[in-house]
Amino acid sequence: MHETELNHEEFSLFRQYIYEKVGIALSEQKSSLIKGRLNKRLNQLELKSFLEYYHYLISDMSGDELSFFVSAISTNVTSFFRESAQWKWLESYLPLLIHSKQEKKLRIWSAGCSSGEEPYTILMFLQHHLSDFHEWDIKILATDISSKVLTKAIAAEYESKSVESLPKEIFVRSFEASKTAQGNYRINNSLRSKVIFRLYNLVTDPFIFKNRFDIVFCRNVMIYFDDTTRFELIGRFIRVLPQGAPLFLGSSESLTTHRENLKLIGSSIYQRI
Repeated sequence: MHETELNHEEFSLFRQYIYEKVGIALSEQKSSLIKGRLNKRLNQLELKSFLEYYHYLISDMSGDELSFFVSAISTNVTSFFRESAQWKWLESYLPLLIHSKQEKKLRIWSAGCSSGEEPYTILMFLQHHLSDFHEWDIKILATDISSKVLTKAIAAEYESKSVESLPKEIFVRSFEASKTAQGNYRINNSLRSKVIFRLYNLVTDPFIFKNRFDIVFCRNVMIYFDDTTRFELIGRFIRVLPQGAPLFLGSSESLTTHRENLKLIGSSIYQRI
């Protein structure tokens, strides 16, 4: 495979474009990452330079190449029941949430849902801890900027190594009894039907949400943003969180803004006040 060099001017073009489009702030140190992860793409498209690829990227009106580019430069690492301390906290919070509800209705947003492990984990958790789970009207909005990972999330098929750490009871209740033709395990239809997957840009897409969410998850997303973008995004979350509702961030993420609206109550868990 031919390896194409990425010069400073080309990197600057990518850097400005991706910031304007999705809010990702690339440091100078990311130049080698872009070069390494996108050389294969240049060869696939039979392009001779990163400048050619840049023009190909910005001229694609479908948004598919932007989605590919974002997937290539970000790290979609996730797993079922990731951040165990947060699930432990949620276990203690759930009875309070249930007691506060006048009707059996829950709405939760998984922002930056990647390949689906997070929204499905939310449902596994609720199914395990709510004795009357099937009496509840539960919807999970799961959004991501990458059509590639959303396709996998919608398929809801996971390799054996992805599910082997799940407790047997949760596994049996959450997955179909038989493996798929590819030898994977698939989330059962009862859980899949409760998730609404949407391609959504957290930074630039219109903020169309009118209803509020009981819980918002946005974990390991803001690590790619600068302070300005983080401030704007947290403001969006505050608008859809009722008083007392939690916002879950990634373990390496913390807030230095909006402290008048949010207080730290757990491991990277903030509460709307």
